Amino acid sequence: MENDQRQVISTEILAGLGGGKIAYVRSFRSEEAKDLFPQLPPVAPNLELWALLGADGTPIMLADSRDAVVMNAHQNDLEMVSIH
Repeated sequence: MENDQRQVISTEILAGLGGGKIAYVRSFRSEEAKDLFPQLPPVAPNLELWALLGADGTPIMLADSRDAVVMNAHQNDLEMVSIH
């Protein structure tokens, strides 16, 4: 049996990755998005929304299309990374 040797990276280290220039895109249902975007006005339930998040998970932008958040990332010279 192999030892699980996973390393945990702190939020502070993630925030510093890429000098604040790394971001990722994630989809949310409108009910979940309210947790990350508390100022979100009332939105229809079960609506798919897309968020642009910093490497540390800090919310940057929310839109109703993936293309809009990807375009925003490019306009702000953010490096997009894939997460799994």
